[in-house]
Amino acid sequence: MIKSNISWDEYFMGIALLSSERSKDPNTKVGACIVDENKKVVSIGYNGMPSGCDESQLSWNKGEGLDSKYLYVCHAEFNAILNTRNGSALRGCTLYVTLFPCNECTKAIIQTGIKEVVYISNKYENTTGVQASKRMLLLAGVKIRHYEGRIPEINYDR
Repeated sequence: MIKSNISWDEYFMGIALLSSERSKDPNTKVGACIVDENKKVVSIGYNGMPSGCDESQLSWNKGEGLDSKYLYVCHAEFNAILNTRNGSALRGCTLYVTLFPCNECTKAIIQTGIKEVVYISNKYENTTGVQASKRMLLLAGVKIRHYEGRIPEINYDR
């Protein structure tokens, strides 16, 4: 039996999923992959603490006040955008992300000219932040697409 190649969607979402494994977040690991119109990977990212910060001094807990990870963590989409060598290279690109973008990442997505967002999970869809994200993406004409392909399995035993 000849195994068929994976689709472009499966390939790029696979990169996003593999990138998410770099995250140290104990609750929600998120990965992102930005792809240009020629199907070339422009950038990748995962949710993590800002570069240069001593991570041992910051919290990965959902706690309150200064002990909340939400004050410190850079989201995967944001990191993928920042990791791009040339910000104008994002115009017209597609963002593959494992979790639907928050409203703050959505602002960066729109500002850089990304034209499509493909996501796996939208577990926070009923929150005000994600509802605002969806509204902004629609107003900006950014296509939103739920990923319907296979979830690629990465087989390390070859």
